[in-house]
Amino acid sequence: MILTGPAGRLARRPCAGCCSRIDGDAFDAAIGGWLMGRAAASRAADQDRNPPARPVRAAVAVDGKSLRGAIRADGRCVHLISALRDDGIVLAQREVDARSNEITAFRPRLDPLDLTGAVVTFDAVLTQTDHAKFLGEEKEAHYIAVLKGNHPSLHALVKVLPWREVPLLDRTRATAHGRDEIRRLKAATVPRLPFPHADQALQIVRRRRTLRTGKVSIERVYAITSLTVHQANIADLAERIRGHWAIENREHHVRDVTFGEDASRVRTGGAPRAMASLRNLAIGALRLARWDNIAEGLRHHGRDMTRPPAALGLT
Repeated sequence: MILTGPAGRLARRPCAGCCSRIDGDAFDAAIGGWLMGRAAASRAADQDRNPPARPVRAAVAVDGKSLRGAIRADGRCVHLISALRDDGIVLAQREVDARSNEITAFRPRLDPLDLTGAVVTFDAVLTQTDHAKFLGEEKEAHYIAVLKGNHPSLHALVKVLPWREVPLLDRTRATAHGRDEIRRLKAATVPRLPFPHADQALQIVRRRRTLRTGKVSIERVYAITSLTVHQANIADLAERIRGHWAIENREHHVRDVTFGEDASRVRTGGAPRAMASLRNLAIGALRLARWDNIAEGLRHHGRDMTRPPAALGLT
């Protein structure tokens, strides 16, 4: 497909053959660096116009996503691990090697980022003592880490805390994708938790009701955080947790539904990762241009060939 670009130049849609030869690490570093620079400038301008009442800690969520249509010769899907801002902008991305997993990709993905003072959130598979030490001692960052069966003793210890005696500190309700969900959050300071830098234990109760069928499910999730009660109030904790779970809606859902990522059969070399990187760039640029509905933003920019360069700061 050939398009006419600014000043009469020809612009081509990226092809799988070209993308397969791209250095994925360098490409992601360039895109992540550009997005971080633009995001920092945008946030600074917002804070100049509306200074926050108190310092706000940056939020970075680490999460993995499989490209279900990109199946290698060994039958394995291409799997990516990303670091995202709380608004869904991807700051860094890395492909998980076939002989490895998300755990070993965690540190290399976060190492280049300045995380000083930030709060990093991640799911149970990434709740590892080495990750907590890395964040607290090398990156000078905090974490909120979900607990499940991969830490059975710690999970059991947190689960049996007297949660009935802990007051409910936060309750939120949201409706999306055919479900009505209520989340309740409790937090308790627990001295000498057997996990590096852990200070508080959290209980999140999620009550979901399927609107079409009326079916109700209740899930209790436990987590730990290095943040003390003096470093983050309950509203901060609730916002960070909501921000992490919102990844499914703000990033994964957009890539799958709006861009058809899981339906893509691009699978040669580094092409699946490069195409995912370009989707990240498009989503990030539109988010920075204040588009909350990415599909609507794409339609708007597709109607006028001068709009995409302007959104990317090229004019």
